[in-house]
Amino acid sequence: MSQLSGTDFVTDIYPNLSEEERVRVDLAAAYHLIEHFQMSDSIYTHISARVPGDNEYFLINPYGTRFSEVKASQLVTIDLDGKIIDDPCQMGANPAGFTIHSAIHAARHDLKCALHTHTVAGVSIASTQTGILPINQWSLQFYHGVSRHAYEGIALNLEERERLVNDLGSENKIMILDNHGLMTMGENVGEAFTLMFNLERVCKVQMSVLASGQAVNQIDSSVCDLTYQQYKQFAEMSLRDGFHVEWLAYLRLLEKVSPSYKE
Repeated sequence: MSQLSGTDFVTDIYPNLSEEERVRVDLAAAYHLIEHFQMSDSIYTHISARVPGDNEYFLINPYGTRFSEVKASQLVTIDLDGKIIDDPCQMGANPAGFTIHSAIHAARHDLKCALHTHTVAGVSIASTQTGILPINQWSLQFYHGVSRHAYEGIALNLEERERLVNDLGSENKIMILDNHGLMTMGENVGEAFTLMFNLERVCKVQMSVLASGQAVNQIDSSVCDLTYQQYKQFAEMSLRDGFHVEWLAYLRLLEKVSPSYKE
């Protein structure tokens, strides 16, 4: 087995690509990973990424594609007013996806990617009043910084955007859409995906614990705060050449199971 080099792998994944092309590759990868880890919902839910540059554009999947069909070159470019800038497949964009993602990209320029899911575990937690409970190490990554947005029906009313971003706030990157699903956001696609991967596990564990009927072993609030800060420190320590090592590991997985995302 050849020696694994993070730098060499980055070069292989992003060979002489422009900044926008890199974003496209990462976004398509996130779609394939959501499918691989069984977090998709048929052709529904959506992931978007801001197009680098001065224009207020973002990328999203062609409406009607399964996540495993998404390719970097076929992503839809759309502006914040809903105007399609580029649509190689002539399939348009999910109207509810536009409402939710245009709200995020218009209000939070620090966030380059937004990811939304409807999973059994995620919708289950979104349907409870308690939200995420601090009952294990995984859940403490989300001890702070989680917003909630009240359910208003399918997100087709553009007036909901203002309320959604007000509920998200100016700093949080995780939001529970009440009675609906989950959202994570990141300074890049890799951060948004890894947050969702971890959040999904937390929801699964919580539902399993509650279903067991056993008494929950409580964690002292000071330890909860400590562990939350440790998660933030680990995220900073885990960067290699600007990429998080966990994201690079996921890309190496895709090279084996679904390499078409780069096309």
